[in-house]
Amino acid sequence: MCSIIGYFGKEFAAPIIVKGLKRMEYRGYDSVGVATESNNQIELKKGIGKVNEVNLKIQLDSLPGKIGIGHTRWATHGKVTEFNAHPHSSNSGKIAIVHNGIIENFEELKKQLEDEGYNFKSETDSEIIANLLQKHYEKTGDVKETILKTVSEIKGHYAFVAMFENGQLAAARFHEPLIIGVGQDDFFLSSDVLGFIEYTDDAIYLENGNFVILEENKFQIVDFQGEHAKYGITKVSKEFGDAYKGDYAHFTLKEIFEQHETILKAGKKTEKAIEKAADLIKHAKNIYVTGSGTSYNSALIAKQIFSKYAKIKAEPIMSSELQFSPESIEENSIVIALSQSGESADVLEAVKIGKQTNCKIIAIVNLMTSSLVREADIVIGMNCGPEIGVAATKSFTSQLVILYKIIQKLTDNKITINFEKFAESILKILENPEKIKTIAKEMKNISDIYVLGRGINYPIAKEAALKLKELTYIHAEGIPGGELKHGPLALMDSNVFVIIINPNDSTYSDTLTSAREIKARGAKIIGVSDIESDVYDYWIEMPKIDQVLYPISEIIPIQFLSYYAALEKDTDPDYPRNLAKSVTVK
Repeated sequence: MCSIIGYFGKEFAAPIIVKGLKRMEYRGYDSVGVATESNNQIELKKGIGKVNEVNLKIQLDSLPGKIGIGHTRWATHGKVTEFNAHPHSSNSGKIAIVHNGIIENFEELKKQLEDEGYNFKSETDSEIIANLLQKHYEKTGDVKETILKTVSEIKGHYAFVAMFENGQLAAARFHEPLIIGVGQDDFFLSSDVLGFIEYTDDAIYLENGNFVILEENKFQIVDFQGEHAKYGITKVSKEFGDAYKGDYAHFTLKEIFEQHETILKAGKKTEKAIEKAADLIKHAKNIYVTGSGTSYNSALIAKQIFSKYAKIKAEPIMSSELQFSPESIEENSIVIALSQSGESADVLEAVKIGKQTNCKIIAIVNLMTSSLVREADIVIGMNCGPEIGVAATKSFTSQLVILYKIIQKLTDNKITINFEKFAESILKILENPEKIKTIAKEMKNISDIYVLGRGINYPIAKEAALKLKELTYIHAEGIPGGELKHGPLALMDSNVFVIIINPNDSTYSDTLTSAREIKARGAKIIGVSDIESDVYDYWIEMPKIDQVLYPISEIIPIQFLSYYAALEKDTDPDYPRNLAKSVTVK
């Protein structure tokens, strides 16, 4: 989603804002803009592209003033144009806003404002906020009353920061993340702690339905009824400020390489929560596992391992679909919610539905200060550090490790897993990506990739296809091996590559047979296996490990393949087009 930031302090605002936007760019990178207040005037610059390239062209960081707002956009309403970029000014030019989220009734409000003589320059839903604020401020002359009247009219999920010509900043939150950074002589407003972590680790997580007004050396937090709201200052882990690539070309590559360490860290700080979760699951009426994107693929794995090893039925649910069939959640059940950010709108909506049916919520999440944490009964931390690359890598394997740790507890440790030894095996995969680089070169000009797996390997095939789509923009599809003759075989010819997930487990022989059927149609076969076969045109060798752990190890070489194929196609692996890391709108 979009990133928003505000600064109120004693330093020049623009350089601080630009630096914060660079650190949050994974949330959206279609366009960028900055506005500052100086001498009771608002100055604004914005353009299409990423932060660095726009800043190079128009010097965003040269704007004067010690109060300002900034934004990077992930387009929802309106094309990627300079007019649609944020910040947006009111008609008078005396108020500027940045916004994250969706205003559901913006067409109605826009028509109403147009009838009253307001003009609009953009196609966005965001611009109506600026003009609503102007309308109410001209009548009241009071920032607090202006915000109260504005939020009473808009519907949807949003967070916005408004800057007034007199130098006041105000920000409101409704179902979108917004954090106040409290410095010694300054304040920050941000979608993410990365926006201000190098300046302060004191944060106030603005509660849903609250807004804040910043003035010199003070602030007030008010709820949407106009009453003063309670708040607490949280110390943010400095770990989440250490988002640097180091010697790596991209964050994505760095995060792939970190997995032999993050596998060992997963769940480490919340081991008691894992025990509590297992105990809750043992006595539950029904188990539902929900997530979006990569996290949904983890939910599919959860179904397999819960059934296979603990003899417990767990139903995976795609978070975005649950709102259309909420009756499928039975009362007094368990909902396991998976989310790296803890801010994904669809996951939070699924949790809300679960809570309405009196379900207990178990959250598996990386960001321990997120909205999901505050909604859950039990919280298990991935503990894998900041994941900046938009395509999930280390967070996926961390989720799986935690699910396996829950299985261990459910089976009273009858399933024994030596994660230290497993991490060493992962290191072997990471140490030798050269062969994968060669295969990536061969994939440069193909238009279709299919990934085939059976049983527990099928969700890995889906995740592999997702990685390829995200990073290379090549059409990729995960296929269950048993369904090959029921449609997908028609697509196999000399123009496609097929990746076969084929470890030495119960699925091996049947999967190899499928590979031969595909080979007979002329397709190129990439085998991901611990056993070599003449059917493979290319063999990616997997280490021989306990077959329980195959699903975690299988995805790593395909993460590599996706990354190196992205480089061959000259795409940016960290910031895939049209995507954003934390999807906070539905």
